[in-house]
Amino acid sequence: MPIHIRAEPGEYAEACLLPGDPLRAKYIAETYFDNPVEKNSERGLLGYTGTYDGKPVSVQGTGMGCPGATIVFEELIQLGVKKLLRVGTCGGLQAHHELGDLIVALSAVADDRTADHLVGHEPHCPTASWELIHGAVHTAKQMGQSMHVGPIVSSDVFYNPDESQYERWSKRGVLAVEMEASALFTVGALRGVQSGCLLTVSDIVVEGEFKRITDEELRAAVDRMTRVALATVTADEKH
Repeated sequence: MPIHIRAEPGEYAEACLLPGDPLRAKYIAETYFDNPVEKNSERGLLGYTGTYDGKPVSVQGTGMGCPGATIVFEELIQLGVKKLLRVGTCGGLQAHHELGDLIVALSAVADDRTADHLVGHEPHCPTASWELIHGAVHTAKQMGQSMHVGPIVSSDVFYNPDESQYERWSKRGVLAVEMEASALFTVGALRGVQSGCLLTVSDIVVEGEFKRITDEELRAAVDRMTRVALATVTADEKH
């Protein structure tokens, strides 16, 4: 049994959504799963398994930041999870972004030390699995959901003392900043499982202005993202 996720192999489905907020994991399970069963509450990291459209699926809260989230990724893989899809929020870094927009991450600049440690400090480009990227784009198009597809950055800090860094990332074409994907993509590559990341723009931090989404708008946007994510991880792999 893993140390932090108190479950047995087989109690998590092979496909698992990964919100940072454990209460969002609870919300997803109770709102979208048929017959959800709580599988973990250790350290408040709530996890559930149920079915969606007749397919087994799980959801597991990871907490914030790469170091703690990586423990969750590793232990889920120990339990047999083979598709790990993060569903999180982010700061949008492009002026054309709107609050509530959906982002499908291709790769994640590792502005954190966790991914660096995992690859022995060698150069590395944390990249999502094509199966999940392509599946998410295909699913979103079928649902009529607009999206942005491209690179993001995973940062160690939420309250960044270097405010000009956002503008530098923006000029390099980085779409958004969040705190877990670079480690997820790295662990996925090292362990031979699929990993991906969908993000809802909850803040916009460009051109010297900070804008924050309302709670109501955030709930609606997260619901749209969750529907795309669930359809993606439960789809037959034929795209």
